[in-house]
Amino acid sequence: MPEQPPHPNEEPRWLTPAELETWQRFSLMLHKLPTALEAQLQQDSGLRYAEYYVLAGLSDQPEHRMRMSELAILANSEQSRLSHMMSRLERRGFVRREPDPTNGRYTHAILTDAGLAHLVEAAPGHVARVRALVYDVLDPAELDSLRSAAEKISESIDRWE
Repeated sequence: MPEQPPHPNEEPRWLTPAELETWQRFSLMLHKLPTALEAQLQQDSGLRYAEYYVLAGLSDQPEHRMRMSELAILANSEQSRLSHMMSRLERRGFVRREPDPTNGRYTHAILTDAGLAHLVEAAPGHVARVRALVYDVLDPAELDSLRSAAEKISESIDRWE
């Protein structure tokens, strides 16, 4: 169970100077990393980071398809926002949508051959940028710590949602 916010009469648990410095650096990285990744993707492939993530997610699925509701969870996106993104990707011929053949109440998102080809073309530059920004600057022990911290923070976020 998540910790409840302090009662209005209770003193907040302020961050220590070391915690504040860590938080500020972490927050800055949270803002800078997606911007840097998106800049590379836009320049090299004309894709937004979220669009790349959706195409990559579909490429990992059997028959390159999944329900829109599941894709929204994977992409951490609201249905309406995902729908707008899918419309942009459809106009470019990278995805299509069709009713779920087993349950017409659902819609499937499907990665097209053109979308897969564009993803395959975009992936080397994206991976090179991820490697340059993250993996090349951390040693194996730091990567293990980063993975562990990311997992714990993600689990904490899930408990609050």
